Amino acid sequence: MEKLRILLLVAFSLETISATSLGVVLTEGGLVRGENIRLGFRRHMDIFKGIPFADIPGRFEIPKRHPGWNGILKATEYRKRCLQVNLKMTSTRGSEDCLYLNIWVPHGRSVSTNLPVMVWIYGGGFLVGGSMGANFLDNYLYSGQEIADRGNVIVVTLGYRLGTLGFLSTGDASLPGNYGLWDQHYAIAWVHRNIRSFGGDPDNITLFGESAGGASVNFQTLTPHSRGLFRRAISQSGVALCPWAVNRNPRRLAEEIALKVNCPTDDSMVACLKMTDPRVLTMAGSLDPSGSADNPIVGQLVLAATIDGDFLPDEPGKLYHNAADVDYIAGVNDMDGHVFTGLDVPSINNPQVDTPVEDVKRLLRSYTKEKGQAGLDNAFATYSSNWGTNPSQTTIKRTIVEIGTDYIFLVPIQTALYLHAANATTGRTYSYVLSEPNRMGGLARPYPRWMGADHADDLQYVFGKPFTTPRAYWSKHRDLSGYMIAYWTNFAKTGDPNKGDLKVPTTWPKFTSSGHQYLEINSKMDKSYVHQKMRVRYVHFWASTLPNLPDSSV
Repeated sequence: MEKLRILLLVAFSLETISATSLGVVLTEGGLVRGENIRLGFRRHMDIFKGIPFADIPGRFEIPKRHPGWNGILKATEYRKRCLQVNLKMTSTRGSEDCLYLNIWVPHGRSVSTNLPVMVWIYGGGFLVGGSMGANFLDNYLYSGQEIADRGNVIVVTLGYRLGTLGFLSTGDASLPGNYGLWDQHYAIAWVHRNIRSFGGDPDNITLFGESAGGASVNFQTLTPHSRGLFRRAISQSGVALCPWAVNRNPRRLAEEIALKVNCPTDDSMVACLKMTDPRVLTMAGSLDPSGSADNPIVGQLVLAATIDGDFLPDEPGKLYHNAADVDYIAGVNDMDGHVFTGLDVPSINNPQVDTPVEDVKRLLRSYTKEKGQAGLDNAFATYSSNWGTNPSQTTIKRTIVEIGTDYIFLVPIQTALYLHAANATTGRTYSYVLSEPNRMGGLARPYPRWMGADHADDLQYVFGKPFTTPRAYWSKHRDLSGYMIAYWTNFAKTGDPNKGDLKVPTTWPKFTSSGHQYLEINSKMDKSYVHQKMRVRYVHFWASTLPNLPDSSV
């Protein structure tokens, strides 16, 4: 026993002496040193926090290269998130000095070289969010540690400007907008130029993001400025075609913001906005979180991308040829719309309160208002066709969630997949739906018993939270998290989610313009979870039937 103890001590000492670490890394801005942690026997990780990828941005200006620094930058603490409203929309948090990124580099027996790189873009409706430290109860949701360790990839997270400071636009050259998207682009370009020094392969970069981050990933594949910077992309619950992703009347919003901050709306408006206190500007872009079926909250998400003739030279749907060589995964959670429709129609989350059929019609009328009565009639006929004569409350409430999911997420994502597959040359296309029931389903409002996967439910599994905080999850959740990390990191390595270092539970077929195959992701998944033509009847209604109806004159 004593001999075994001595051998173990010797082994531990040898590992400590030869701990694998990058040490000081040379970047284009100067030298950086991160933190090296031990994960297990002959497994270490270097973590770099708060490396600047651009200079402090000028107000409503495209970012510029960082001037660099002297000595060694101590990259061991997260920087502040970008200036934004708080979740209650009552105050602001963060800083204009926020263009930083974080890097996780796993090592085995030797220091890693030529690893695939995964760059994360967070969501939050282009209004809130961040990749800088604890999100909730000291738990950092976007820590790249589990993905990097389990998948043997480098993970990068970044900051980008939000709200008024990131997306306000006059629709012309005086204030073109898209500053948050330019920030993301500069971060990706910095990674491409510098990641080899961290042991990464600059020719094998994958973008991934969720919600507004998923739409951002899609925008980055569509802009001509990104050519050659990355090879693959994953959009979770958001694409450039979502109804909230592009503002086609930015001038009107700019004038509304100007009036809120006591600026004129004439030729001096932009100069006044640039001189306005940034926190006042940020608050002016907040929204009213109390939506209604007649005024759905998704319609308030107007601080978004603009077609500026530069970053986005045309409508997103006409730019998919720019993604012809990009391998692409896009998918949806089966009840992604719940977080929005629960605000618009609160009764769907209260089993003691009935939801009238009229609320279904009110929501559909809001989503189809440009087509008038014909739009509503066609929509209601589509969604009530399998109700029977006396639909249950569960049927009515679930239908409202399905309507929100289809309109806000699922149909635009299916359309984006079709356009990507139709324009692809070497790029491969994959489609998925996450159907794992919400962990709070039936336990407490706002989670009914029939809840599937709500918006953002995928994040905990992709980032390995069932492994990080095992007591908060069941074993089936660790299975699911392992599956998603395997598919995501295999895809980052090879462009095929089935091929890589990690085993997957079933083969995920490519999405093609004819087959429309997709994978249902679930903790119980097997080969029977491969399907075709996701919600085809509803996709056809929103993508074909409704657009071909005449516009209402009202």
